[in-house]
Amino acid sequence: MASSDAHHQLAKSAGVFTGATMISRILGYARDSMVAHFFGAGAAADAFYAAFRISNLFRRLLGEGALSASFIPVFTQYQETEGKENTQNFLNVMWTVLFIILAVLTILGIIFAPQITRLIAMGFEKTPERFALTVTLTRWMFPFLLFISMAALLTGVLNSFHSFFLPALAPACLSLAEIVYLLTLAPWVPLEKQIMGLAISVSIGGFSQFFLHLPALRAKKFSLGFKWDLNHPGLRRVGKLMLPATLGISVDQLNAFVDTICASFLIEGSVTALYYSNRVMQLPLALFGIALSQVSLPAMAASVARGQTHEVKETLNFALRLTLFMIVPATTGLILLGRPIVQVLFQHGEFSSQATTLTNQALLYFSLGLFAYASVKILASAFYAFQNTRIPVIVAGCCVAINIVLNLLLMKPMGVGGLALSTATASWVNATALYLLLRRQLGGLGGFKIFMTTFKALIASAAMGVFCHLCLSAMGRVPLILLVTIAITGGAMVYLASAKLLHMEEWDPFWAQLARRRRSSP
Repeated sequence: MASSDAHHQLAKSAGVFTGATMISRILGYARDSMVAHFFGAGAAADAFYAAFRISNLFRRLLGEGALSASFIPVFTQYQETEGKENTQNFLNVMWTVLFIILAVLTILGIIFAPQITRLIAMGFEKTPERFALTVTLTRWMFPFLLFISMAALLTGVLNSFHSFFLPALAPACLSLAEIVYLLTLAPWVPLEKQIMGLAISVSIGGFSQFFLHLPALRAKKFSLGFKWDLNHPGLRRVGKLMLPATLGISVDQLNAFVDTICASFLIEGSVTALYYSNRVMQLPLALFGIALSQVSLPAMAASVARGQTHEVKETLNFALRLTLFMIVPATTGLILLGRPIVQVLFQHGEFSSQATTLTNQALLYFSLGLFAYASVKILASAFYAFQNTRIPVIVAGCCVAINIVLNLLLMKPMGVGGLALSTATASWVNATALYLLLRRQLGGLGGFKIFMTTFKALIASAAMGVFCHLCLSAMGRVPLILLVTIAITGGAMVYLASAKLLHMEEWDPFWAQLARRRRSSP
C-alpha cells in the first residue's frame, strides 16, 4: 500500500477542496432558498430550472467534466516531460481552439433555443406560455456555457499544480451573482420579468468565475495567449480523449437530462423537485466524492507519467475507502433527515409543504445511489489517468440506456421518486462495471480492505441512525432548525466516535486533516 504520508497528502488535498466547496455550497443553498422563496415550485421555477439544466448539460458535456478528464492527464504529461515553454505553448493552443468552438456553439445555442428546449423539455409544449418562457431563459443563460468552460480549462491547469482551493471556491461566483440580483434588483423588477433577470445573473456569475482564475494562473507563471494550431500533438491528443470522455464523465448529467424530459410530463413542480432534491444530495457528493476524484486524477496521472502503476492502485484504493468512510453516514443522514432538511432549506414563501413532499420523495431515492455516484467519478478518473476513455464511455452508454428503460417503467407508478430510483440504479451498475473492468486491467485493487471499510462504516452509521431517530422523536417540541442542527452535528460525532472504536484505518488521515485545519484556523 501507499505510505501513510501519501495518504495524508491525498486527504489534505481533499480537505482543502472540501473546505472551499463547503463555502461555495453554503452560498448555493442560500441562493436556492431565496429562489424558492421568490418563485416556489410553480411554472416559472420549472421553466428556469429546465433552462438551467440545458446550459448545465452542455457545460458538463463540453466543459468541466469532459475537458478536465482529457486535459489534465495530457497537461500533466507535458509538465513532467516537455518543460515550461512547450507546456505554455500547448495551453495557448488549447485556449484558442476551445474559445472559438465554444463561442460558435453559444451563438448556435441562442439561435436554436426553441429546438433545444423542445428536445429537453418536450412536455412543456402542452403549455405554450411555459415553453416560450423556457426558450427565452435558455437564450439568456447560454453564454454561461462559454464562460464556465473557459474557467474549467483554468481549473485543470491549477489542479495539475495541486492547487484546489480557488477552483473549488470559484463556483460561489454563480451563487453570489444570483443572490445580489435577488436582494437588490429583483424587488424593483416587474413580476413577469423577475425570472429573466435571474437568468441574466447566471451568465454574469459564469463570467465572474472565469475572471477569478486569472490571477491564480499568473501566480503559476502561466498566461493565456491566442495561438491557432490544429496540428499540435497535445491538442490532437486531448481531442481524441475528449470525444468519448464527453459521455463517460457526464453520465450523471445525461441521466439528469433524461429525468428532466420525463419530469416535464409529470405534475407541475416535478422538474423543480428533481432539481432541489439533487442539490441536497450533491452536498455530500461534492464535499467527499467529487473532492477525492478531483485530487486523485492529477495524482494518478503523475504516477502514470512516471510509470508507477502500483501507485495508481494505491491511490485508487485509498480514495474509494475514504469516500466510503464519509459517504455511508451521509447516505444514512439523508434518508432519515431528508424531509426536515428540505423544510429548513426551502419551505417558506411560495414553496409549499406539497413541494417539500415531492422533493423529499426524490431525495430519498437519489440518496440510495450516493456512493455509486462518487465511486463512478473516482473509477473513471483512474481510466482517464491512463488516457483511456473508451471503457468508461461504453459503460456510461449502457447505463444511460438502463436509466431510460427504468424511467419509462417507474415514472407512472412512482412519479419523481421513480425517476430518482432509476438514476441511482443505473449508477450502481456503472460503478460495479467500472470496478470489475479496472480490476481486470490492473489486478487486485484491495477489495478486502474496501469490504472491511464498508462493513465498519455501516455499523458506525447504524449507531448514528439511532441518535438521529431519537432526535426526530423530539420533533414538535424543538424548533426545526435547531433539531436538524443537533441531529446532524450529534450524529456526526456519534459516527466518528464509533469509527474510532472500530479502529477504522481511514479515521487517522481524516482526523489529522481536521486537527490541522483547527490549528491553522486562528
